[in-house]
Amino acid sequence: MQESAQLPRFPMRSPTCAGTTYPVQLIWRDALEVVKQLFGDPVFANHITFQPHVVNTGSQREYGDYFNADIAWKIQDYLPVGATQVPIILGSDKTPVTRTTGGLEMHPLFISIGNIDSEVRSKATLRAWRCIAYMPVAKFHVHPDYQTILQARLWHKCVDLICANLKIAARDGCFMLDPSHHIRYVFTPLIAHVCDLPEASMIAAVSKSASPITMATQEKFGDGVLYPPPKAAHLSRVHMPYWLNWLYSCPSVFLAGEVLHTLHKFFADHPLKWIKEIVGKTELDTRFIIQHKRVGTRHFTKGITHVNQMTGHEHRDIQRTIVASIAGAAPPRFVRAIRALIDFIYYAQNPSMSQALSDFHAFKDAIVEAEARGGKKGAKEDFFIPKLELLQSFRGTIKRLGTLMQFSADMTGRLLITHCKDLFAQTNQRMNDFTEQCIWILNRQESMELFNLYALISSRGASLVNAICLEDEEVTTVNPALSWVSRVLPDEAYSVHGPRQVRNHFHKGILSGDALTAFYLTSTPDFKSLSPDDICTKYALVDFNHTVSQFIARFSLSNGESTRWDHRHGHFCAWNKFRVQLHSAFQSRVIMPSRVIQSYPPSDSFPLGNCDTVLIDVTGDDGQITSRVAQVRLVFQPKVPRSSDLVLPTHLSSPLLYIQYFDFIANPNDQPELAMWTVERSYVVDQHGKCYRRGGVVLLTDVTHTVELIPEYGDKVNKNVSSATCLESYDRFFLNNFADKESYHTLSTEFV
Repeated sequence: MQESAQLPRFPMRSPTCAGTTYPVQLIWRDALEVVKQLFGDPVFANHITFQPHVVNTGSQREYGDYFNADIAWKIQDYLPVGATQVPIILGSDKTPVTRTTGGLEMHPLFISIGNIDSEVRSKATLRAWRCIAYMPVAKFHVHPDYQTILQARLWHKCVDLICANLKIAARDGCFMLDPSHHIRYVFTPLIAHVCDLPEASMIAAVSKSASPITMATQEKFGDGVLYPPPKAAHLSRVHMPYWLNWLYSCPSVFLAGEVLHTLHKFFADHPLKWIKEIVGKTELDTRFIIQHKRVGTRHFTKGITHVNQMTGHEHRDIQRTIVASIAGAAPPRFVRAIRALIDFIYYAQNPSMSQALSDFHAFKDAIVEAEARGGKKGAKEDFFIPKLELLQSFRGTIKRLGTLMQFSADMTGRLLITHCKDLFAQTNQRMNDFTEQCIWILNRQESMELFNLYALISSRGASLVNAICLEDEEVTTVNPALSWVSRVLPDEAYSVHGPRQVRNHFHKGILSGDALTAFYLTSTPDFKSLSPDDICTKYALVDFNHTVSQFIARFSLSNGESTRWDHRHGHFCAWNKFRVQLHSAFQSRVIMPSRVIQSYPPSDSFPLGNCDTVLIDVTGDDGQITSRVAQVRLVFQPKVPRSSDLVLPTHLSSPLLYIQYFDFIANPNDQPELAMWTVERSYVVDQHGKCYRRGGVVLLTDVTHTVELIPEYGDKVNKNVSSATCLESYDRFFLNNFADKESYHTLSTEFV
C-alpha cells in the first residue's frame, strides 16, 4: 500500500508560447503514474473489474459498466493472452472562478479508469477521479477569427504532453500492481472523454455546424436519422488532435452520449421553453406551486419560470411532473411530443428509447403548429438542434461502452467545485499565481486523505491489503473506504468520510408477507391513546368505527380468529408518518432509501390534513389480489391496557391504516398523449343520502409502493387551491409514472 498509494505530485512546466496576453503555464502530472495509483489503490479492491464479461437477464443481454459492453470484447481480442485493459476515462470543462466580466477561468483535466465500478466513480467524495492538469486559458494577440483555433491547438498539444505515456502503454503495454499486489500486464485504451457539446466539437476537431460523432451537419440535425461515423470532413483546422496516435481510440466512440448536457440541459434549453410559450409562465408556475408536497421530493414553491440558471438536479425534478402538469393546457399532440422526450430520458439505458425518439419525431410538427419554437425573428419551423441529433447515437453508445450514466458530466461538474472554486477561495486570488496555490492545497489534501487512512489501518495492526470479499449481502451503500474499515475496524467506521449507509429497515423493521418490503414506525407513537370518538373528531373520519368493524369481520371469517375486544370502547395509538423501503427494481441486492408516507391530521397549516398516497394490494371476495391507489389518512394500532389479560388476534396486533380509495377510470391507452393511468376519488352514499369518501382499514403491510398523484387541472388551474389542499380539492388525478425511475419501471411493467 505504501508504494501504490503515493500520489504523483504536480510538477510544473512553462512552455514557451509567443503572442499571448499572459505567459502560458501548464501545471500537470504524468497521467500514467496517476493511473497506476488508481489501479493499485487497495481501497477499490472489492469494486474493480479486470476482464470483459457478459451479463444476461433471462433471454436478454444486460449492459452495465464498460466491461459488459462490446468494445471491451473487441479490444480484448487484439491484446496478448492474459493482458488486462485499463480503460481511460477523461473529463474536462472550463469554469469561471470570479463573477466579474472578463474574470479568471480555470480549465482542469480529470482522469479515472473504467475498471472501477461506475457506482464508485459517480461519487466525487470516493476519490475515484484525479485531477491531472490545469490547462492554460490563453488569450492570443491575433485577429478574433484565429483566437479559437489557436486556443484549441494549444489545448490539444497540452493533453498530448500529459497523456504521452498513456498512449505508449496503449500501444506497447506496461506492468502495474493491482489492489491485491499482483503484477498485471496492462494496456490503456481511451474509451471516454466526458465534456459538453462545444468542447466535444473542439476535441473531435470539427466545426460547430457539424456533429462531433456522426456525418450529420446542421441542416440534418432534426430529421431523426442516425448518420454514419464522421470522416475527414467539416474540420476545424486542428491539425494534431491529442487522440490521433492513441491506439483503439476514435472520437465517434469515446465522445460518449453525455446525460447531463445532452439530455437534461437540452430539456431546459428547448422543450421547457416550448412549454412556457404554449402554457404561459404564470399558468405553468401555478401548476407546479400547488402540487402536493412529498417528503424527499423537491417542491417548487415559487414556480419554475423565474430561474434563469438551474442545476441538473432541478431539471430532473421538473421532468418528473411536467407531462401531467401541462395536460389540458397544451394541445394533445404537443403533449405527446414532450412525453416522448421524457420517455427517452427515462429509458436512457433501454432499447425502447429508439421508439420514444421516433414518437417525438412523429409528433414534433405539433410544436411547429403551436409556434412554440421561437427565435429572434419569430417562430421557427426547423429543429436544427445539435443535441437533438446526438440522441440518435445513444443506443449504439450503450452497446459499445455500457450505460450512459457512468459518463455523466454531473461528476466533472462537482469536481469543478471541489478542485477549482473551493480551492480558489482559499488562495490570495492573484492572477499571476492563484493556480500554483490551488496545486499546493490540492497536494496537501490528497496526501492527508491517504495518510489518515493509512494511519488508521496500520495503527491497529490490520492488513494493508484489502481482502477480496464476495458480497452476498444486501447493499446499503457504495463507499469502498467505509466498507473496508467497517469490515476490519468496525469501531472506527465513524472516522471515514463520504456517503453513509442507507438505514436498512429489513433488519429490525416490519416486513411484508413476501419479505420484499420493509416498514418502519417510531417506537413512540405521536398519539399514545385515542378513543374512536377522538379519532373521528381529530382526523375528520366519520366512518372510522364502521370500517374497523368491517375489517375485524372480514379477517374473522378468513382466518377464524375472533376476539372479545370491542373497538368501540377501546383505545388506539396513532402515528403521523411511517417509512416504506424497497429493493431496487433494477438491482435486487441494492436497498433503496426509505420513503416517508405522511398521515397528519387537519391543522392550521393543513386544514384538510397532510396525507400521502400509496399503492396497496387488496384481496377480493374471490381471493384475487388487485392493486388500488389509496390515500393514507391514519396510521394506528389497537391498544390493550397492561392490566388486561386480553390477547388480540394477529390482524389486530400489528399496525393498521385507515385509507380512502381511488378508482381507476382510464388506462394509458385511453389518453396516448399522456400514457398514464387516471384515478378518481371513490364515494359512497349512506342511508340518509349523504355522500362521503369511501374508506377502509387495511394492514400496514398491504402497502406495496408509494405513488404520486397530479391533479387533472383542465384548461386553467384553480387559483384558490394551494399545495396544502391540492389532494383534497380535486377529485380526478393522473397516476404519475415519472415520479422516479423506480416508479417508472413499476407502473410500466409490474403494475401493467
